[in-house]
Amino acid sequence: MNCEVCQLKELDVEHFEIREVLRCILHTILFHRALGLVRPKDIDLELFEITYVQCGDVELERKIDEKIDQFLDRVEKHPNKKNQICLSFYEVKNKQPTWFTNKVERLYWEQWYINLNVAQHQKGHSGKSTSSKIVVDPGAEERNVRRAALEGSLRDVLFQIIRFVNEKKDHIPPIPNLEGVSFPYEITISSSSDSAFGMEMFKRMLQTGHPTMLS
Repeated sequence: MNCEVCQLKELDVEHFEIREVLRCILHTILFHRALGLVRPKDIDLELFEITYVQCGDVELERKIDEKIDQFLDRVEKHPNKKNQICLSFYEVKNKQPTWFTNKVERLYWEQWYINLNVAQHQKGHSGKSTSSKIVVDPGAEERNVRRAALEGSLRDVLFQIIRFVNEKKDHIPPIPNLEGVSFPYEITISSSSDSAFGMEMFKRMLQTGHPTMLS
């Protein structure tokens, strides 16, 4: 089985923007790979003029928020590194157990790489002034420009997701006889220097075949 891989456009974010950005991207992907009946729920981002759709599943929302919390914890512990989340969809196959393998095997058929470059916390301006005039934050305009650029890039990512799901369909396996709103999936967190994560991805490629890329 070939595993389709989508490397999403890298986003430059500040720490306080991470949760909204990751929720938007992860929920958008999972909504487009939803199974059966869902309860679509429109979500308006607070930081950007963007609306996305969730499946309306409480358990799915809990799992995503849990992974985002883990991602935020990694960013705090490993600053100055590019960080990545991989959302993988897989089939579950029963196989003959041996001394070095489990009875259940995961066959990965699609992987989404979300790439974030997290900016460091910047010290605030002291705001001191020798006159009674209104103090203008010299960094405000720069932040507004950066925020507008991030919003545009996030829109690009959402369109990239839509293009991928519309173009890549032949690799999707039969709908499994499982409960839940989504195909079986897992969310893995890594940083740019996480060699263990890289080895794990290499092992998956060996298991699932050479992936094809769409960026």
